[in-house]
Formats: sequence, structure tokens, C-alpha cells
Amino acid sequence: MNWIQNLYETYENCQSMIGVGSDDNEVPLLPICHTTQKAQIEITLDEKGDFRRARIISKEESRTIIPCTEKSAGRTSGEAAHSLCDKLQYIAVDYQKYGGEKDPYYESYITLLENWVRYGTPTKVQAIYDYVKRGTVISDLEAHQILFVDTNGKLFIQRPGEKDKKAGLDIFDLLPGGIDPKTQKIKSWQADSFVRWKVEISGDPESAVWSDPEIIQSWIDYYSSTKETKALCYVTGKESFSADQHPAKIRNDGDKAKLISSGKSRNKTGKVTIDDGCGFTFLGRFTFPDQAATVGFETTQKAHFALRWLIGRQGYNRDKLAIVAWATSGKLVPQPTNGAETLLWGDAPIEEDPNAYTAQELGIKLRNRIAGYGKELSNTDEVVVMALDSATTGRMAITYYRDLAGSDYLKRIDDWHESCAWQHHYGEIRDKQSGKTIKNNVPFVGAPAPDDVAEAAYATNREGKFEMDKKLRKATVARLLPCIVDGQPIPRDLVESAVRRASNRVALEDWQWNKVLTIACSLFKKFKQEKEKYDMSLDETRKTRDYLYGRLLALADSLEAWALKEAHESRATNAARLMQRFAERPHSTWRTIELALTPYKARLGGKSIKRQRMIDDVVASFNSEDFVSDKRLSGEFLLGYHCQREFLRPNSRAEDMDGENENSEISNTTN
Repeated sequence: MNWIQNLYETYENCQSMIGVGSDDNEVPLLPICHTTQKAQIEITLDEKGDFRRARIISKEESRTIIPCTEKSAGRTSGEAAHSLCDKLQYIAVDYQKYGGEKDPYYESYITLLENWVRYGTPTKVQAIYDYVKRGTVISDLEAHQILFVDTNGKLFIQRPGEKDKKAGLDIFDLLPGGIDPKTQKIKSWQADSFVRWKVEISGDPESAVWSDPEIIQSWIDYYSSTKETKALCYVTGKESFSADQHPAKIRNDGDKAKLISSGKSRNKTGKVTIDDGCGFTFLGRFTFPDQAATVGFETTQKAHFALRWLIGRQGYNRDKLAIVAWATSGKLVPQPTNGAETLLWGDAPIEEDPNAYTAQELGIKLRNRIAGYGKELSNTDEVVVMALDSATTGRMAITYYRDLAGSDYLKRIDDWHESCAWQHHYGEIRDKQSGKTIKNNVPFVGAPAPDDVAEAAYATNREGKFEMDKKLRKATVARLLPCIVDGQPIPRDLVESAVRRASNRVALEDWQWNKVLTIACSLFKKFKQEKEKYDMSLDETRKTRDYLYGRLLALADSLEAWALKEAHESRATNAARLMQRFAERPHSTWRTIELALTPYKARLGGKSIKRQRMIDDVVASFNSEDFVSDKRLSGEFLLGYHCQREFLRPNSRAEDMDGENENSEISNTTN
């Protein structure tokens, strides 16, 4: 129950955020007894319940907070109406008259709404009740060209033809309809529209019912009054109304999976029963769910709503895997699934130029950013890290859970980025409001994001884009989480896979290979941290065989690329084409590469003397036995290669190497 308690405390500490979102796409912290739905139609009434107008709602503004019951919040189908906003199947008495093919549930909807009105509701709810009772919902929408009917008075299954497309957005843009060729059933069409309400009252500037605090509180008060059974809440330790069902929609608006599912329901007399009817849910150990453990309905809703809000606000959510870290106080903390570029530039102003920083300055900036979170957290603040996954549509599990002191968590995040620190050039800065990329190829120093690690190790090149299996990506990210939060060793197979991908340069686009190369360097550095300490800058004192061979390959690559540029030729160098073979058999492959350099040396003449001297110096640094060995190279050769390459990058040295200007192509290929 510890996870529920932490989420419940988080909700209580973030009361000021209830219903607040920076835009319509952000998941708000929901009030209890409410959920969200994507609406397609908005109907505006006056205070007497008379129809004024209606409009189609774009996807960007469709998310709507609606009052609900415990049953309707988790419905997949059937008679479980929401109390105010709902589909035409529930709110329109003329649903079947216009061709609705599903069972109508108008009676359950109007009964629920009527009971709420009798309890005492704001004027806006009364107006909606009066309008719905007249039974003209679909006919009014048809008359105002929101819905469209054929000559038989039935709703069109799909748009009759492109010539019938009206100017602007129409219902067919959101619910195109048509017949599913496999099931021969109608796909989402006009009759599946979800309706939300506005009620305009003189002197009241807030016409939207979904954001009216009076309506929200009125429904909470009414629904709470319908609860009858009290029991000990195992989370708060207090006696409270117990939950009949627990919320779904944890990862997104369409998520049906639940963390807690007891199979409990109530029959028409109000008695608690078991859905399967044979006791299979509890395997004979209990007769009723209340005999196992109980959670208050208010407690479970607050906990689940807090989790949903945290995942939408700051968590990782991809391929059914959700990961989020949060402080129970509500203060922001760095996410374990974020790469260093997000920590560095996630909230950077547009005018800030990332390219103005050196690698050392970027490293210092990253450490300061992580330390900055510590200034906000007190010594008593808890940080929780949780991962959720589901194998089926209806059931979800907590696959990872850690409860840490804020200082311990920040230290582990800092250790991860320090031990994996490498210089990368594939970052990007996005505008928070629009989500559009402002800058590409942003340099940063630190650890790559787990998503990027998965792509570097396993993704394939498909038409210039990374493509990989969703299950493999999810499994890789989940395996990396304990490495980040618990400090566990990074999996060896993951490192070896990334090294192999980085060695196979010709299989990837230039930008892909540069990304894989630096990530492979990060992972290998992390993997060897107990035995070796590697610097991001070129270490000319390191005499290990693999490191020196990596330097040789980088020098040969740059010399040939320089000569090709002088001749205005655009093709891969021999070093690039033979990189994979070089990693397998370095000595024999080096002889091939070295011989192929001869015409390029002649083409450059005296301009390349210093570069040739650098190659000779590296060869002279070898132990003779190491140099002639054809033993396969480890990932260390990539570190030597990249460090030498960065050393040759323009402006990376104070000295100009006798006016050599061959380095510009290095900058071009890495960006």
C-alpha cells in the first residue's frame, strides 16, 4: 500500500493544481469523481435550456473534464452512463430513430441526471436536464449541419463524397466512419459523437460546465452522498466509504488497464457480489473483496489521479511502458528517462545558443542543473520512482518501485550522468508550448536517454530513420532503469551490441552513425568504470592497443576526407568503408587502409606532413607485439577514434597545425 499512500500524499500536497493545465493537451490533476473524455461536439444552451448553437471541436481542444461514477469511469461498453457529458447513445432519446446501431442507454443517463437535479444542482445542470428531456438533441444538431442525414432520415455512415465536404472542420474529419472489412461493422461514425455542454447565463463569464468549480463540487457532494458502505481504509487508517471500483485511464485517455481490480460489483439491491460468480477471483481464500483489504473511494481516486497527472506532466510513456519519478511534496525532480540534453536545455530560452559552450562548460552546467533540484528539495522530501506495464488490455502491474530520500535520488542521477558522460551532438531544443523543434544537433555532455540507448543498440536504418521492435525498445528501457536509479552494472550484451552497430558505419546514415558512435562510447566508458577511467578529451599518454588503433583509424579517415574535399569528391573514405573489418582484424586491415592513403598523400603534398607525422607517432607508440596482432578490438577503439576525431575538429585546439584546413568535413558529418 506504500505506493498508494505516497500518491495520496502527493495529491493532497498539490491541491492548487486541480483542474489546471498549461494547454488543452496537458493532462490536468483531476478532482475526485471525475474523469476525462475527448469530445467531438459542443452544444451551447441558455439558462432556460433552449438550444443556441453547436460546433465541432478540434482534437487539440477536445479533452474535457466530466463528472462520472466509479462504474462509468472504467466502462468499456454497456449501461454505465456518465452524469452530464456523454455520447449520443446515452443523451439522445432519438438515437435509434436516426440509425444508431448500438443499444440506447438514454434511460440510465436521464435517471442519473434527474437524481442529481433532485439533490440540488446549479442552474446550468438544470438547464441541461431540461433540454435533454425534450428529446431533440440529434434533430437540433442535424438542423444546424453538425450531423448529416440521408434521404431516409438516417445518419450517414461516412461522408457521401468529397464534393460534400464543407468549409472548415466537420464531423467526418473526426469520425470518418465506414465499414470495417474484417468485422463488417461500422467504424467510428457520427452516432459515436461525444457531446459536452456550455450554458450561457447573464452575468456569468464561465459558460463551460467542465471548468465550473460549482458544478464540480456539486457532483462530488451528490455522488459522495450515494455511498453507503463504510470500512477501514488500509491507506489512511481511517474509516471511510470504500471503493466499489478503481480508476483506469492511468497512462492515457484510452487506457483500460487497472492497477487494482477486485471483480467487485453491486447488484440491484446494493449487495456486493463477485463478477465471475464462482469465487475464482480469490481462489477460494475469500468470499468478498472486503475480506482481503479495502481502500477508501476518495483515497484510491486521489492516488490514481495523481499518478495519471504525474505521468502526463513529467513521465516517460511509450509502448505501454510508463516510468515516472516524483517528489511527494510536488516539487519537480529530474526524470531517470531523460538524457542530459533534456536536463541542460529542456527549459532553455530560445535565444540561448548551446553551441557557445565548451565540453567542460557543458559538464559544469549539467552538474549545476542537477544540484539546483537539491536546493528545492528539503531533507525530508521523498522521491518515488515507479514503472508500470501491462501485458493485457485490462490488467497493469508495477514493474519497478523505489522510495528514496531526495538527496539520495539526486546523487544517483548525478552518478549516472557522470559515469556515462560523453560529448554528443544529436540533441535538440523544443518549444514547450508548440512542441516544435527550435534547434537540432545541439551539443551536450552527459548520459544519453534510455530511448536513445535502445536505438543505438538495436534499431535498424529504414529509409533514413531508426526503426525497432516496440517490445525490444520497452524491454531495453526497463533494463536500464535499475542501472540509473540503483547503480547496477550496465548489461554487457547492450554495450557489445552498441559497439558492433557503431563499428558498422556503412549500414547507417551519417547522422545515425554519429549518434550511435557517441552513445557506444558512453556505454563502454560506463561498463569499464570499475577498471578504467577514460577522459572525453584525447589522452596522448594512453598506450593501450585498442585505443591507439582507434586513433590511427581517425587520422587515416580525416586525411583521406581532406584530400577528397580538395578534389570536390563526395564519397565514403576507405577507413569508413572498412571500419567493421578493421574492428575484427585491425592489423591486416590497417595495411590495406595505409596503402590506400598513398595517392591522397601525394595529392595533398606538403600540406599533410604534420598529419602523416601524427600517424607515425601513434604507430611508434605501439608495443610491437600488440601492433602485429590481429585480435579483435574492444569498444575502447571507438573511444580512441572519437577522441582523436574531436581533437581534429576545427577550433578544438589553440594551435592551427600549420594552416591545415582539412577539418571542416568532420564538423559537417557530425552535424
